[in-house]
Amino acid sequence: MNNFIPYIQAKTKLSIVEKIGQLFMPAAFINDSEEEILAIEKLIKEHHVGSLCFFHSRASAATNFEGKKKIVYNEDSFATLKKLIQRYQSAAKYPLLISIDAEWGLAMRIENTPQYPYAITLGAIPNKTDLIYKVGQQIAQDCKAAGIHWNLAPVVDINNNPNNPVIGYRSFGEEKHNVTQKALAFIKGSAHEGVITCLKHFPGHGDTAVDSHLGLPLISKTKGDLVANELFPFQQLIHEGVPTIMAGHLSIPALADGDTIPSSLSKKMLKNLLREEMNFKGVVISDALNMHAVSKNYPVKGELEWLAFDAGNDVLCFAENIEEGIQTILKNASHSQVEESFERLWKLKEMAFKACDKPSKLSEASIVNKEIARASLTLFKGTTGSFNTQDIIGLEISQSKRPSIFIKTLADKQTFPLVSTFENSVEVMRQQTKNEKNILLALFPPKAKPANLFDIPKEQLDLINELFETKNVILYLFGNPYVLNHLQIDKAKAIVIAYQNFKEFQETAAQFVLKEVEASGKIPVSIT
Repeated sequence: MNNFIPYIQAKTKLSIVEKIGQLFMPAAFINDSEEEILAIEKLIKEHHVGSLCFFHSRASAATNFEGKKKIVYNEDSFATLKKLIQRYQSAAKYPLLISIDAEWGLAMRIENTPQYPYAITLGAIPNKTDLIYKVGQQIAQDCKAAGIHWNLAPVVDINNNPNNPVIGYRSFGEEKHNVTQKALAFIKGSAHEGVITCLKHFPGHGDTAVDSHLGLPLISKTKGDLVANELFPFQQLIHEGVPTIMAGHLSIPALADGDTIPSSLSKKMLKNLLREEMNFKGVVISDALNMHAVSKNYPVKGELEWLAFDAGNDVLCFAENIEEGIQTILKNASHSQVEESFERLWKLKEMAFKACDKPSKLSEASIVNKEIARASLTLFKGTTGSFNTQDIIGLEISQSKRPSIFIKTLADKQTFPLVSTFENSVEVMRQQTKNEKNILLALFPPKAKPANLFDIPKEQLDLINELFETKNVILYLFGNPYVLNHLQIDKAKAIVIAYQNFKEFQETAAQFVLKEVEASGKIPVSIT
């Protein structure tokens, strides 16, 4: 922003209504129609919203992310994003703070942009925080190249519930020190590039079996347990000076004197606990206010926005009733309430715009991804030297229409037969392995989320467990390690976890088969 100096000077000129408008962060969508774009421009011009949060499309955002609406892919999403940001900035009287969820890179929202490993993969790397720093730095470069100032990451939820439907692979793991260490490295890497980060989802979404997009999770732990574990990363990173924290939609009675109100709407959690007890001085942003954990309970337009602000949120993310929200806050809030939140937000904007004059271009992910693949590769069980590779058959189970890089790499260097679901039914694979003793099995789960058994067809899971029971099987897992909870792994000869299906991870796994690299990773979650 070349108009940074006059922007700072404009601070004293904002009216009280404009200051309240600055606290709103509506959603913007890369694949919007012209009519929808004009509607957002109108919001910016008429209500002086202070920030935008970008999503891919209305079909993929927030409460519909598990829905049935068709997601249309756009090969030119990145160019479209840049143009939209410039267009929306041009419509703003005061420059907008632009945010996005880029936990594993812009690829979380935007096609054909660099993609980095999930947090659970980074959590498997012992000690090498320099790689996580590099990931944070390169994701920040990509954000800057697009015109984004604020990455709503990292997730510092401690995932200690294997059935968590929404965090899981987005967490660095279940051990608080590992989560804190990895998050801090990511934050420092991003800060090097001047991009703001955000801890989420306070006070901790890890030990839930309910997705707050769809309902309100209840956590019944004691305050002592929560302080010792879930709150630990937040407290440690507050000491490190983190600039922003996202308030999750969670019901935690122990932190609210027995109240079951969502944490994002609780003064006891945001003002008493986070501000006073934990001494957080930065910006608090709500999780998306259209999420069903809160939105379905407040049908009166403007009421939810007021309650979220009154509870202690400085920025109201994905607010859908902006005009009514501004008026309700104007009617109910004290002058000091508005000024305090506005001052925190304005200071954050100053921090963001100071850094955005530095030029940036999209990063190159492959080199660091290759390093991460080697550092995270985990020999979870057994030894892979249990039998000679000349006496085995290779099986690939995936939903792909072509053989994997892992299988192709091995096929180029080995003589053992290879059988894949891309050209064979489960029954054919069963027959082809009938007289075989030793199996090298590559599993590529279709999804990282646990819903519907990670979308692995039951007949394929049954085949895998049958092979474990009757054969000597070495399993290579290219996906979420929680998949192992659905397999009879006690019968497996050996298990190797590669975590991702990226080219670099498949090639590294093949090199491990060929004894060209070692496996030094450590699984960051427990498998039961």
